[in-house]
Amino acid sequence: MARYEHLPIFMKAYDLTLHIEKVVAGFSRYNKYTLGSELRDRTRKVLEMIIRGNNTNDRLQILLDLRVELEVFKVFTRLCHESHAFKSRKSYFFIAEWITDIIGQNEGWIKKTRSRKNKE
Repeated sequence: MARYEHLPIFMKAYDLTLHIEKVVAGFSRYNKYTLGSELRDRTRKVLEMIIRGNNTNDRLQILLDLRVELEVFKVFTRLCHESHAFKSRKSYFFIAEWITDIIGQNEGWIKKTRSRKNKE
């Protein structure tokens, strides 16, 4: 099994997952069990997809699926912000910045994977 703990995208996604766990704990009861559960599930899925992508030689499809998952996560985060689930705007902007960084890292991974595939 390939190591994944050293990957910057994994470390960033793991930190985001921990942060989401803490933020969702502060949601109102209604939002905690609706939007909060969805956010928590999606961050865990992102971690899983990164691990799967790192552990296969044919990772392009997994990375493309990860791209979609990150975009969906971004939309749910925005929905939480606009429905006032986050206690502060600062929390939302912090998470949005994190997601943008992870999306950028994933795009770089996709580009690198495609260039390797073209060389073969």
